[in-house]
Amino acid sequence: MTPPALHLALIGDYNPDVIAHQAIPLALQQAAAELDLNIHVQWLDTDTLTCTSALQGFDGFWCVPASPYRDTEGALRAIRFAREQKRPFLGTCGGFQHAVLEYARNVLGWADAEHGELAPDAERAVIAPLNCSLVEVNDTVRLCPYTRIAQAYASVDIHEGYRCRYGINPRFADALLAGNLIPSGHDSAGDLRAVELLDHPFFVATLFQPERAALKGITPPLALALLKACRGASA
Repeated sequence: MTPPALHLALIGDYNPDVIAHQAIPLALQQAAAELDLNIHVQWLDTDTLTCTSALQGFDGFWCVPASPYRDTEGALRAIRFAREQKRPFLGTCGGFQHAVLEYARNVLGWADAEHGELAPDAERAVIAPLNCSLVEVNDTVRLCPYTRIAQAYASVDIHEGYRCRYGINPRFADALLAGNLIPSGHDSAGDLRAVELLDHPFFVATLFQPERAALKGITPPLALALLKACRGASA
């Protein structure tokens, strides 16, 4: 008998020209094949996410690159749902940025928290331009031991690629990472490149784009980890 399908939502505005958007469905299908899982993947455009009712039927969420999104509030609404309902969540690149923004606003209570790409003059721009742009850059990442991301990779030293210009604003990093949102990966210069939530079954966000490995026929470890978390939650 074919097992029931896991339902995965991709939070973001699909663009066939975006490399990450080409890679993510492929990454999930490769991971599903390795795990012998039946999955159904659906794109959720951010401007359709006006309420949480459309989110109820999904086992897991991936907030994808290529922001700014058409509707920032829609993306944040979906991330908040995944966080509060303990649904497995992965955010990459823009997904990382918006996961941090959602946490700042709705966990830390920083109602004035902003994304520097949309509000560059905001007093509390928790996401700000990187000192060095990471557009089509590859670099090593040192993962923190005993984190979910290190468990997914079965290593603490990895090599990943970026297409990104924004990250956590160093001015707010200590306050952002003082609670359940913890640093879980840093690049070769010591800059933060991955975070995860302690009080959640699986909530991981990376500034790099691990999905790109799928275009080379390599199943991304985080795609496997996301589906394993979804399988465990639905069991």
